[in-house]
Amino acid sequence: MKATAKAHPIQGLVKYHGMRDEELRLPYHDSISVCTAPSHTTTTVEFRPDSEEDTYVIGGEEVTGRGAERIDAVVDHVRTLADTDDAVRLESENSFPSNIGFGSSSSGFAAAAMALAEAADLGMTRPEISTIARRGSSSAARAVTGAFSHLYSGMNDEDCRSERIESELEDDLRIVAAHVPAYKETEQAHEEAAASHMFQARMAHVHHQLDEMRDALRAADFDRAFELAEHDTLSLTATTMTGPSGWVYWQPKTIAVFNAVRELRSEEEIPVYFSADTGASVYVNTTAEHADRVEEAVAGCDVDTDVWEVGGPAEVLDESEALF
Repeated sequence: MKATAKAHPIQGLVKYHGMRDEELRLPYHDSISVCTAPSHTTTTVEFRPDSEEDTYVIGGEEVTGRGAERIDAVVDHVRTLADTDDAVRLESENSFPSNIGFGSSSSGFAAAAMALAEAADLGMTRPEISTIARRGSSSAARAVTGAFSHLYSGMNDEDCRSERIESELEDDLRIVAAHVPAYKETEQAHEEAAASHMFQARMAHVHHQLDEMRDALRAADFDRAFELAEHDTLSLTATTMTGPSGWVYWQPKTIAVFNAVRELRSEEEIPVYFSADTGASVYVNTTAEHADRVEEAVAGCDVDTDVWEVGGPAEVLDESEALF
């Protein structure tokens, strides 16, 4: 009962904010994202009947406290589904910087859910496995199904699960990742979401945004899809900044990247749009044709950059790639 899996992190396009059920991590509304590759998380898990305690290690360090509690939620659910009380050893590594706004929790919990389901021989589909991953992070549900994916809201696992959206944009999209390291507190921001006076305004328009995004992806309309993602970034930030804690994630370099993107669009007529989740780092969405010019401009803002493509669904790896 041992397996290894890999998953790619997500960039939120129409992002979820806030949870109606914190234990099951049921969001207030649907969300749509795209996975980013080659950035990924690799996770190995093993059920150990001869051990009494679970062990969780990420990046070589043992996980305790709230981080361990979130992993427990995923592991315990799989144990229930598999009808076992065996202890679990889990080790995970990221190929990209974590906790700076690039979705490490999404790929982490997606890889964990995929590996756990395989090790427990549950025989589940990816949409079904997405409900396991969701218990660690709602965004992880979309990282399980990969590429462009839609997480539906709902009150149970039959309704609140992810499905992939097929789009011809998968081949042409390039994502220039602008690294802006800064501490962020995503979980508390979610807890405070409904307390913002902007939250109901967001809820009033997000359903139309979701319909527009699905339609733009189906039609392979790059400008419409990523202009929507840019505006959704501003909407999300308005909500997080007006919560009780007044979270302000953006840094001066974040704003510099935004300005560089708008200059490329207005002065050079390049199809390019910014997007950010809860963090200071920025995703800059453009096409393969313009990726080099966009990376040059973004790097000019004194930030480290990567150029990513669309990543596929979470997958089980060969035994030779196990972490232990």
